[in-house]
Amino acid sequence: MNSPSTSTAAAITVDGTGLLCVTLLLKLRAHIADAEPSSIVHVIATDPAAPLDLPAWCHRTGHTYLGPVPDSDRDVYALRPTAGALPTRPDAPWHSDGRQD
Repeated sequence: MNSPSTSTAAAITVDGTGLLCVTLLLKLRAHIADAEPSSIVHVIATDPAAPLDLPAWCHRTGHTYLGPVPDSDRDVYALRPTAGALPTRPDAPWHSDGRQD
């Protein structure tokens, strides 16, 4: 999943150091709510489940998961917000907020 875009500078960096994935996803959701589609987002994650949860959440919502950022001294993953992504509940990142867009 590594692509050249994972090594480009991030427009947004979400530091999830020490957070479990649910809390990390809530923080990520808030940070990308108004992000420009196609901007690069880097997520710093120390939760061992992050390599599974981040791509699954992106698949669920419609955002584009780009993979681990190479040559990073931390566990950093890249994604690209997508216009028209499925909105999730502010308190539950795995559940749709019920809006019909």
